[in-house]
Amino acid sequence: MAGNKSYTIVEYFGGEDGYRCGYCKNQTGNFSRGMWSHTMTVQDYQDLIDRGWRRSGKYVYKPIMQKTCCPQYTIRCHALKFQPSKSHKKILKKMNRFISKGELQKGQEDCAGEPMDSVCEEAGPQELSKVHLKCTALTDIQKDATEFPSTTEVQKEAADATPTGSQTSQNDPVSVPAGRTASTAPKPGNGADPSRPLCRKAKELRKERRLQKEQMRQNGDGVSSTVSPTQPTPSQNSQSKTLEDFISESLPENSAHCLEVRLVPVNFEDPQFMASYQQSAALYAQYQMAIHGDDPSECSESEFKRFLCDSPLEAEYAPDGPEVGYGSFHQQYWLDGRIVAVGVIDILPTCVSSVYLYYHPDFNSLSLGSYSALREIAFTKQLQKQSPKLSYYYLGFYIHSCPKMRYKGQYRPSDLLCPETYVWVSIERCIPLLDNSRYARLNQDPDLGDARAVRDLGRALVLYRRTVMPYAAYSRKRKGSSDEMEVQQYASLVGQDCAERILLYRS
Repeated sequence: MAGNKSYTIVEYFGGEDGYRCGYCKNQTGNFSRGMWSHTMTVQDYQDLIDRGWRRSGKYVYKPIMQKTCCPQYTIRCHALKFQPSKSHKKILKKMNRFISKGELQKGQEDCAGEPMDSVCEEAGPQELSKVHLKCTALTDIQKDATEFPSTTEVQKEAADATPTGSQTSQNDPVSVPAGRTASTAPKPGNGADPSRPLCRKAKELRKERRLQKEQMRQNGDGVSSTVSPTQPTPSQNSQSKTLEDFISESLPENSAHCLEVRLVPVNFEDPQFMASYQQSAALYAQYQMAIHGDDPSECSESEFKRFLCDSPLEAEYAPDGPEVGYGSFHQQYWLDGRIVAVGVIDILPTCVSSVYLYYHPDFNSLSLGSYSALREIAFTKQLQKQSPKLSYYYLGFYIHSCPKMRYKGQYRPSDLLCPETYVWVSIERCIPLLDNSRYARLNQDPDLGDARAVRDLGRALVLYRRTVMPYAAYSRKRKGSSDEMEVQQYASLVGQDCAERILLYRS
């Protein structure tokens, strides 16, 4: 871009027709507004996802919440306050056992291990195909943006940070997890010792402990005569362990496998990204065909590139930002020298945003969807030490009306974005509302509105004939222009602040 100024450039397409829903399979029930983003700053995308937008490649879309069949609520997890649940700990331990001892239970899949949702289905392939036909050539628009003369009408704002050098692939500093050593098998003998109590199932023991705790609360004496305070149960020991404790367990020297996590910038000029590109594309095709039943034509290399490699986000660095910078990345999971999973993420000013996950079908039983999410939460906490305001982990959309997608609510504490006020509401307060209705205004304050609602459409920026100008100036130049309703709709969806920064392309 010209000078030290970066702009977001979009073409707005609206979207009135319904298309197939990837969740309930309704053929015409999914409704969203969309725009093609030729280039986008990380701050603009941060502000957009905080208004319910989400990207699929360079296509950015926002569900029409009151109209779509399966309302999709933006969800974020407070990474710094996150504590793994019992099911999360099971997944971490399962991975530890696999790394250290090679245990892999084929054919078993944990329901909590759903991968990050397929935004390809959310955005709607039909809508994306229309965009490709309508979209102006990227080189033409970039030329327009770089050659515009400065105008007095353009609002002043602080210049966005721009890349100062090439990015290098970073290894995830969180160490590789290892399993615990197994107990030795019992030696053959004369059977059970009659002087010792019979073995009992873990489920029965947990039930008994719950009853004992309940009895302790009712009696108020604080001590149960049947529980020894000097012998803590295994569950008590695991409750004291943090997410990092599970992930950073050291590997035994004779581990069955070696797992390495690499963070690679999505950049076709980056040598490590290009060195692993073909292997990564092949893995994506394997995953899509085996897990989602795609036809080979639907997961070709060109589709992989469009969906998971073409990003509108400009790589940026800031003095108070993370060392790896902001932008789009592939977090690659290398097992014994080959890629077995890739988590696609965006690193933004206040969050790590999960885009997608794909993995080798042979490792389906390892619940890699949940495992990668836990690793990404730990990664967010790590980045926060370098950039204090980067403290949230965004999991995409939470769809309460689709039971398969409710697992995202298990990463707590978490919030859902109110679709009317665009304020965050704790998920505990949201669930009762969503149990009663698919769509709900999550913020219950009747006096609260959208703080960034459009107040002055004339101040929205447009890019017209290689010139950046406010919409008011554009309207005077284009006498009799009939696009005011479209621009008003666009501005209401992105909000006043973004409308005054983002360049809306006008032909």
